Amino acid sequence: MRYGIIGTGAIGGYYGAKLAYAGQEVHFLLHSDYEYVKEHGLQVDSCEGSFHLNNVNAYQHTEEMPPCDVVLVGLKSVNNSKLQTLLPPLLHTNTLVILIQNGIGVEEDVQKMFPEVQLAAGLAFICSAKTEPGIVRHQFYGSINLANYSCRDEALMLAVVDEFRHAGIETGLIEYHEARWKKAVWNMPFNGMTVALHTQTDLLLKNESTRQLIREQMMEVVSAAQHLGVKNLDASFVDKMIESTDAMIPYSPSMRLDYDFHRPMEIYYLYTHPLEIAREAGCRMPKLEMLEAELRFIEANYHVNI
Repeated sequence: MRYGIIGTGAIGGYYGAKLAYAGQEVHFLLHSDYEYVKEHGLQVDSCEGSFHLNNVNAYQHTEEMPPCDVVLVGLKSVNNSKLQTLLPPLLHTNTLVILIQNGIGVEEDVQKMFPEVQLAAGLAFICSAKTEPGIVRHQFYGSINLANYSCRDEALMLAVVDEFRHAGIETGLIEYHEARWKKAVWNMPFNGMTVALHTQTDLLLKNESTRQLIREQMMEVVSAAQHLGVKNLDASFVDKMIESTDAMIPYSPSMRLDYDFHRPMEIYYLYTHPLEIAREAGCRMPKLEMLEAELRFIEANYHVNI
């Protein structure tokens, strides 16, 4: 299949490069490092084995790209309004768009922009960063779960899973709401807490007080998900996430990097929206409500780079 990558950053760059390295036809939309990648290629420094793509199908505008069978969207959700112009050139009748983005509700809002487009969620569990031109640094983990939101062709979903696995990416299919809320169990505590306390994941868990707070925040997400009817999510999953994070290298999640570079933070889909729908279901998340307020304060008091 032909793949298009919108947002060739830490996530889109990694998965797109893995697919291309495995022989898939992949077309990359780049922004600030287009000229560098066009000349020097794309480098992935990976804990599982580094590699280099010499001849990258690189573009500055989606109008120059061919229609694709699968589009991976790695944009930050704060930029989703740009999809109204970025996506159409890549679409044909059966294109599947996979949103590899943080938060709750992104598919619902993108579907409103494109009522006929097939959507799926991509839930990546990966430590990866791109802080310099043309280099993706893959530090730990790397799996991704795909969840069907509005894809009419189950065989297409299965084919994508097969091609991801062939590329060496651990990939599974999971029910949509379960997938999104399971990702929120990790995302909501760690993204915001690393910003609010100006730290990394390892130090949050090494300190007894913040370790307990992280667990309580995770349990708030579990409780909200259960109120919303989400299956297969309980305290044992919280324990698993904490254990997995203990095993990670010291890590700055995407929101911490956005804060460091004074970029807009993904507060709406990571906090505001899930907190709203949880309240509507009769479940408050007071510790995460406080964290959202702190993040709003922090963002309001630095100069945002767009």
